[in-house]
Amino acid sequence: MQALPVHDLFAAESAALLAAKTAHSAAGQGGPALGELIIAFERLLRETRRLVRRSDKAELEMNQLNMRLQYLAAELEHRANHDPLTGVLNRAAIIDLVNRQFAQQDLALIVLDIDHFKRINDSFGHPMGDKVILGVVACLQAVVPAAAQVGRVGGEEFTVVLPRHGAVESEQVAQALRRAIASHAFELPDASAVTASFGVCWAPAGGDFDTAYGRADEALFIAKRAGRNQVRLATSSSHAAEHVV
Repeated sequence: MQALPVHDLFAAESAALLAAKTAHSAAGQGGPALGELIIAFERLLRETRRLVRRSDKAELEMNQLNMRLQYLAAELEHRANHDPLTGVLNRAAIIDLVNRQFAQQDLALIVLDIDHFKRINDSFGHPMGDKVILGVVACLQAVVPAAAQVGRVGGEEFTVVLPRHGAVESEQVAQALRRAIASHAFELPDASAVTASFGVCWAPAGGDFDTAYGRADEALFIAKRAGRNQVRLATSSSHAAEHVV
């Protein structure tokens, strides 16, 4: 394939120089003064071309550095907002997200805690505990709606943020999450199952994270006290519903 011609920024100047050389060599038109001018012009043109090449190289290097800087800035922001083990949002990012969304719309929070997680760590070691946490996150991400956000708010405690989901819808999502975890093959050395308990809270726009989380956490406590591997829905008051769902 024939290479495309490279555009010459100084095509007009090169043409003028060629014309001047042609005229000067033809019967000495222009005399010595033109010859000296041609030499000076040619030297200046070469220097200008050299500076342009240097400028292009500097611009290329600057663009590469800028791209690297943007990548590092994005990486820094991601690390500041995400849990290093699971890759989901960390507690600070979840709090900020919930408070920002409450300023615009109603919201539901699902708070879940892995049942008997201390036993898993104590019996099989922290690497197995990390494997269980990663498995739980995989279950959550496979089930939650596209608009949801998952965050790790504690060692074995997670929050799912559900915008535009009512209490009944959110309760149904929590049940689907509970079933997904209970049926997942975590491959513990003793072949035991892993389960989680859930508390669900819905609140209208204008709420805040602390209040919504507190109600969901209270519902989670009731689920734990009732035998674990359950979903409890917080009522409109500060007390969680006492029915098993």
